Amino acid sequence: MGGLKFTQDHECIYVDGDIAWVGITKYAQDALGDLVFVELPEIGKQVKKKEYFAVVESVKTAAEVYSPVDGEVVEANDNMPGDPEMIAKPLKEGGWIAKIKMSDASQLDGLMNEAAYEDYLKTI
Repeated sequence: MGGLKFTQDHECIYVDGDIAWVGITKYAQDALGDLVFVELPEIGKQVKKKEYFAVVESVKTAAEVYSPVDGEVVEANDNMPGDPEMIAKPLKEGGWIAKIKMSDASQLDGLMNEAAYEDYLKTI
């Protein structure tokens, strides 16, 4: 069950075993504009699906990043606060905000694959 998954809130997820690498989509990045700050979650933080766990701030606005799954934050991208533009990179190349150890991988079933997400973008 690898590959990328997407939420309607414009998070993208790369699944690696029981770890979900979470970032935001290009659509979200474009909507935000130039990023100035990323507030990372604490290691060990328990997160719930659809609750925010991080904040990205741009010159225009701040946006909450929601967890796609229940679990525990096992790693936060410490490079990102000093270089918020890293978020524009693909997840596997450093564009992830946090890695979450999933407590219920079946929650991924409701997420979209890339083709479904592209179709969803046409409706908004």
